[in-house]
Amino acid sequence: MHSFLKAVGFSDIKSRKDVEQLINLVIEQGAERYMANLGGKTTIAEIFLEAAEDIGVALRGEYDERGNFHVEHYFPYLRGQNVSSKESVFISKRVDTDAYTGMCDDYRLGVSLIFYLQNVTDYISRQYAEEKKEHAVTLAALATEGKILLPTLSMKTAQVKEPVNTSGRIKLVEAARKGDREAMEALTIDDIDLYAQINKRLKTEDVYSIVETTFIPYGSESDNYTILAVIESVYERKNHITGEELYYMNLRCNDLRFPVCINKKDLYGEPKEGRRFRGNIWMQGTVNFDMA
Repeated sequence: MHSFLKAVGFSDIKSRKDVEQLINLVIEQGAERYMANLGGKTTIAEIFLEAAEDIGVALRGEYDERGNFHVEHYFPYLRGQNVSSKESVFISKRVDTDAYTGMCDDYRLGVSLIFYLQNVTDYISRQYAEEKKEHAVTLAALATEGKILLPTLSMKTAQVKEPVNTSGRIKLVEAARKGDREAMEALTIDDIDLYAQINKRLKTEDVYSIVETTFIPYGSESDNYTILAVIESVYERKNHITGEELYYMNLRCNDLRFPVCINKKDLYGEPKEGRRFRGNIWMQGTVNFDMA
């Protein structure tokens, strides 16, 4: 049973029988259907059932010779609207299930960004080679629990300078990965200075009043993260199948922008623009193979 079903408003699904009923509902009422031929008589298909705007449940499986659909995998989904990253993307199939993950090195995060690939049929139909190529990636995430924190007390001048500083650091990281010694030394000095400043402030301040956003891998799943992110906008959505209320939040985390969906009853605090969201997320993404 998928643990993130409650994030999209299906929190009452407790048994295998409930899951089977949901799967049948998606097969019967899913309006979006995408197919890709693997060669011969094998056809991979994805069926999406929208339960709220850009939110729902999807199935992935195969059609047999008689046109019957056999489910291999199901997952809740949230679709993003805007391009979050435009770096080289490497896509690979997972060993444990009929799913694919994408990975890109986004210098804004400091770690390799791994996400669950939503549009697998696009990947298969275009015979995308398993090598890194630059493509636009639209990210989105689901959360099963979270908390709302107040913003940090940062001066307006610091907020104006932040994008410039971020852009400069990205260039340094990129140069360092290419072997530039001066860039490596500059990054090392910056990290030492930052470490000293944080240690000094921690004596009198709380860590969440110092650190505005964080993006950290979480648990054993490669596409799960613990984040602390700034809320840029909030919308209320309702699952029209179950009636459960959801929050759709557009977040900014380490200068990376993406939406998060969470069940209203699983969020502690009131989300508002300018406040921060802290929680564990499952990162998903759509790769636009036509947009380099």
